[in-house]
Amino acid sequence: MDAKPESHKLIFEKEGVYLHTNAKRSNQDTTIPGFIRIVERDGEPALEWSPVEEDVRNAPAVFYTKKDGEGGEEETKFDPGYEPDWAVISTVKQEKRQEHPPVRETGHWGSFSLPLSELYSLRRARFSLGRNFLVLTTRGGDPLPPLHFHRGGTRELLKAMQRYIRLAPSPMDGRLFLAYPHDSGALSQSFDELHLFDDTSADLVSRFIQDPYATTFGGFSKVTNFFRGAIRHPESPLSNRSPQDAHFPHPADEEPGFELITCGAELGPRPVVKRGKPLDNWDQFLDPEGRVTDPQKLKEIVFRGGIVPSLRKEVWKFLLGFYPWNSTAKEREDILRVKTDEYFRMKVQWKSVSEEQEMRNSLFRGYRSLIERDVNRTDRHNSFFSGNENPGLTLLHDVLMTYCMYNFDLGYVQGMSDLLSPLLFVTQNEVESFWCLTGFMDLVHQNFEESQEAMKQQLLQLSLLLRALDPELCDYLDSQDSGSLCFCFRWLLIWFKREFSFEDILSLWEVLWTRLPCENFHLLMACSILESQKEELIGSNHDFNSILKHINELTMKLDLQTVLCGAEAIYLQLTHCKELPLKVQEVLGQRVPSSSSEQSPDSEPTETDTLLAQSEARGASSCQPFNGQTPQRPPPTYP
Repeated sequence: MDAKPESHKLIFEKEGVYLHTNAKRSNQDTTIPGFIRIVERDGEPALEWSPVEEDVRNAPAVFYTKKDGEGGEEETKFDPGYEPDWAVISTVKQEKRQEHPPVRETGHWGSFSLPLSELYSLRRARFSLGRNFLVLTTRGGDPLPPLHFHRGGTRELLKAMQRYIRLAPSPMDGRLFLAYPHDSGALSQSFDELHLFDDTSADLVSRFIQDPYATTFGGFSKVTNFFRGAIRHPESPLSNRSPQDAHFPHPADEEPGFELITCGAELGPRPVVKRGKPLDNWDQFLDPEGRVTDPQKLKEIVFRGGIVPSLRKEVWKFLLGFYPWNSTAKEREDILRVKTDEYFRMKVQWKSVSEEQEMRNSLFRGYRSLIERDVNRTDRHNSFFSGNENPGLTLLHDVLMTYCMYNFDLGYVQGMSDLLSPLLFVTQNEVESFWCLTGFMDLVHQNFEESQEAMKQQLLQLSLLLRALDPELCDYLDSQDSGSLCFCFRWLLIWFKREFSFEDILSLWEVLWTRLPCENFHLLMACSILESQKEELIGSNHDFNSILKHINELTMKLDLQTVLCGAEAIYLQLTHCKELPLKVQEVLGQRVPSSSSEQSPDSEPTETDTLLAQSEARGASSCQPFNGQTPQRPPPTYP
């Protein structure tokens, strides 16, 4: 018997919907024109996109199904674009949370067919350049490629979709719309309609087993809507919508534009900041016994202008915790003697390992091999490390090997040699450079842990800051698959070591070691750099590959003082904002994170906070806090 032919009916079609592909994965043109359609196939409505080429107009290449799939796989999150060895710190093992199998490829770039019943949400945005795009997400959590409507048509598409599903604006994000079936009770307009408290326990459990999605979201979405009026300002346009309008996204203007939604906080003007003079008089801060009398004022001077080279060797040992601020000169002599003995005891441990022992210790052998390789290519342009048989290279090797004995669990990870070389250059002393390294690693050791949780957390925090500062730039990066900001990975890992000259790094690190005006000042520096590149990134229409290439090519082209001024100005602009989202306050150290059990009604997050927090959810839900509770710090005073 012949199989029954598939019936299909074209409901909607729009040409001029472009896919901006990732050139890293294909040699094809990075902008592909195509059609967006709504098609009924055997009564099942589906949203389809396909390129203009005639041979693929009716053959979607990627199908999203409802089949179950599970398992974990290793995914490369970031291609650093420089030394291949750094890929060791760019691979993350994560468990798949999606309920659907990997998409099925048929050879055509980016074509897809998505049943509307599998659509979870859509996000709309536009740039000041007039480019509009939609980002669709499936119920399995899979984002589809951003669809760019170069010739308009989004209103018509959304209206056609309304025939089959309801699109409800998220109360937390004006650009986000959640998709529900028409028969879902999730959009009831009151507690009475919801019957949230009328169900018996048995009925509630029964409904949850039959339809957990509708039951769960049917309840909580109503609670959200109930409090929407209390959260939103009475004059807010969304608060004045009629119930009939609540299910359809109102356009802010006619095509081809959209309403441009920001994070909601009015930041105010950004102040002009100038750098100060470096610390050039150490003795004025010492009492007769050698104690530092005013560490806070000293750190403020260092933050504003750095330290003159002749004083770095002494002051760095205080900034990095080798010497306590309240220690006397006599106490420091005792500390140096004890620390010298301790260092050489650890050095003897690895020095005494025989070749036969090393052959039976693969971990130790691996550390030594990696250190020897990195030492031979670390700052070789600097006279202290240049040439063969250079004693500076021997010191670099020995200090790193000793650190492995000091912290064998962490051992050696590529990048640590970059942190040590400036310390060794300034101190010119094996013991002092080692203990300064341990102090530095106390600040950044989590960057080098295999889980990468700290690096993911910092990228999420950077995303929060940038979205508060410049939503338009974030939207553009999102549209080019660059919203994770992973191209900033190297910046944060080794504190811009390869972005500035060696001399600039000496100045930069001593500024960062003050931990002023907040512990995440390095993230504000990253914001300053990215904002300075906004015009180039958006104006030149950079895609994923060219964004990565452009960022890598900034090496040695940035002016440190300009970046520092910009970062401090950003800090002052944000902290002077009275409506600064709570998440941003936490990143800036203006607010200590509290557990959910300790929150009071007055500490409920605002819409802006939740909007910014969604950057975290998109990045990696498994990330844990980087530094735990961040102590509150006052803004620096300027001498």
